[in-house]
Amino acid sequence: MKSPNAAPVVRQKYEIAADEIAAFLSGTHNNPFASLGVHKAGDVYVARCFIPGAEHVTALSLDGQEIGDLNRLHQDGFFGGIVSVSKLQPIRYRARRGDVEWSVTDPYSFGPVLGPMDDYFSRQGSHLRLFDKMGAHLIKHEGATGVHFAVWAPNAERVSVVGEFNNWDGRRHIMRLRADSGIWEIFAPDVAAGVAYKFEIRGRHGELLPLKADPFARRSELRPKTASITTTEIDQTWEDAAHLAHWRSADKRRQPISIYEVHPGSWRKRQDGGFLTWEELASTLIPYCVDMGFTHIEFLPISEHPYDPSWGYQTTGLYAPTARFGEPGGFARFVNGCHKVGIGVILDWVPAHFPTDEHGLRMFDGTALYEHEDPRKGFHPDWNTAIYNFGRTEVMSYLVNNALYWAEKFHVDGLRVDAVASMLYLDYSRKHGEWIPNEYGGNENLDAVRFLQELNTRIYESHPGIMTLAEESTSWPKVSHPVHEGGLGFGFKWNMGFMHDTLSYMSREPIHRRFHHNELTFGLIYAYSENFVLPLSHDEVVHGKGSLIAKMPGDDWQKFANLRAYYAFMWGYPGKKLLFMGQEFAQWSEWSEAGQLDWGLLQYRMHEGMQRLVRDLNFTYRSKPALHARDCEGEGFEWLIADDQDNSVLAWLRRAPDQKPVAVICNFTPVYRENYSIRLPLEGRWREILNTDADIYGGSGKGNGGRVQAVNASGQIAAFITLPPLATIMLEPET
Repeated sequence: MKSPNAAPVVRQKYEIAADEIAAFLSGTHNNPFASLGVHKAGDVYVARCFIPGAEHVTALSLDGQEIGDLNRLHQDGFFGGIVSVSKLQPIRYRARRGDVEWSVTDPYSFGPVLGPMDDYFSRQGSHLRLFDKMGAHLIKHEGATGVHFAVWAPNAERVSVVGEFNNWDGRRHIMRLRADSGIWEIFAPDVAAGVAYKFEIRGRHGELLPLKADPFARRSELRPKTASITTTEIDQTWEDAAHLAHWRSADKRRQPISIYEVHPGSWRKRQDGGFLTWEELASTLIPYCVDMGFTHIEFLPISEHPYDPSWGYQTTGLYAPTARFGEPGGFARFVNGCHKVGIGVILDWVPAHFPTDEHGLRMFDGTALYEHEDPRKGFHPDWNTAIYNFGRTEVMSYLVNNALYWAEKFHVDGLRVDAVASMLYLDYSRKHGEWIPNEYGGNENLDAVRFLQELNTRIYESHPGIMTLAEESTSWPKVSHPVHEGGLGFGFKWNMGFMHDTLSYMSREPIHRRFHHNELTFGLIYAYSENFVLPLSHDEVVHGKGSLIAKMPGDDWQKFANLRAYYAFMWGYPGKKLLFMGQEFAQWSEWSEAGQLDWGLLQYRMHEGMQRLVRDLNFTYRSKPALHARDCEGEGFEWLIADDQDNSVLAWLRRAPDQKPVAVICNFTPVYRENYSIRLPLEGRWREILNTDADIYGGSGKGNGGRVQAVNASGQIAAFITLPPLATIMLEPET
């Protein structure tokens, strides 16, 4: 009991309630800016701070002037006191414990970085520069340098940024909630580049979630570590103005496009088995592609991912080039190097799904934020992954901004969008009762359709030189048609039917091919319904499928001959070209991400000959407009022989306006045929510009001596030619 004469307790203006201090100490306080930092209290200014381990704290202005000693309000490091300032301003503290002294700049004495328009556009889903606002950015703010952190977690009770700079203590940098957008932000002064961090989130019921990596992180730790890393803006002097200008002005459908698909972790490795850096890849891969005549390199996903055997398709860091090959600036330098020699760079991009690793997006703020809560819409049964909620504006904006980010910051030339079919159909890989129909009772994912249309609209209007390519395996109409015509808006679509049918045909013994002739001719029925890329991709040389050379029938000589004939068939067929690494020199073994390609095979004549053929096919395709300028238009193709299934022979003409036509003739049997009659459009001599049976490619050397003569007999122009066994030849008029 107090003495009746005791003096009343006078509460100092800098003191706060004990239960509020307890909330800070326990890490449950969710509005630190209301109490910490500098505040006006009547006619004075007070400062409060929480510095664990400190015994004495002196407040300083940013220029180092002492402005007041603070009182310890709790022995665990909570301080408050009056400070000699005339306005709200950033301050720092000199903390001491024994004879140890350190400096702390107060994050709660700084104002917000984001503004109301950021909230508005973020909530609306129309912010097209989220990558410059969200995540971690080194900036100068109100007189101090540091990192601004921002993360979307609208259902969280409290969010903190934790890292090496605060001993991973979630009580030290509790973030400010912007209620209008659900974004949490804080400016953390004195934090530098190269510092690991994550977000510590308490869910809506106060539960502490596993630490989360930054969804907008531009750099990440090397697996098995999973933290995000602060990094500077990419400091790249771009030297690609001519390259970008060309593709901005070009009609890509009428350009030669031959793509070399690469998994950068296994193209080559160091002698110790480690990954090459981007710089090392630049010094080897770029010259190789130039020499081979490819126009583009397409990388399997290079965004951060925790599991090597996922090949990058299970990404946990869409904005961060994986640490496997060095820091992000290295990739920018690689792209710049490609562009200087005219090589484009395409990235495999995965907006269809994401892995459920606990540090990733799944249940990010304790709720199904990025994914659907109902597993019938939010869980992918094929890959055990979560599916993005494309109907949520913030999620759609997150993905669209990521596409814009790669185009703007890294100057990539294209995005190949993975698993589009799985996005378009609500019942994809699902049995009856395992999916929910759309509002009209159908199986179309209307939210995904709108997302893909928005993606293509935004990226083409912002970066007209870029191209998007859809990996879409169904008959969904107008995948590569403009959005204003009801299409999805992609530039190109992978022709999965071509890959399936032609490989099915080529894997058959030649004696049986006459019964499956339609597998080669059927594709021309729909060849111009989309802007097609013909893919011989990684999907065909994994999971027990073997390599392309291993699929071919016959003895070794016939296997090589079959594959050579097939490659020339494809390069002469309408559509852009794509070949997965290692297949250009007929690697025998199935591809594995754990090793490197079998480069030693190039010491053998047949493998070196295959590589030489692919090189010559690329340069022939590029140098002959008839072979590429009407890849996507029906007037560029004319059958010469479509119905000789008994001999398994096909022939067609490729055309382009005001250009010499090219005749492509394929003999898919090991029978050597002389005096084979073929109709041609012009009289005179036709030059044999390519013959896959040539000795330099490892063939038997049969052919037409370099030329054939087309003559007009009874009103029809024709030539009698020699068809080498298991070979494709190309002819061009000499004049």
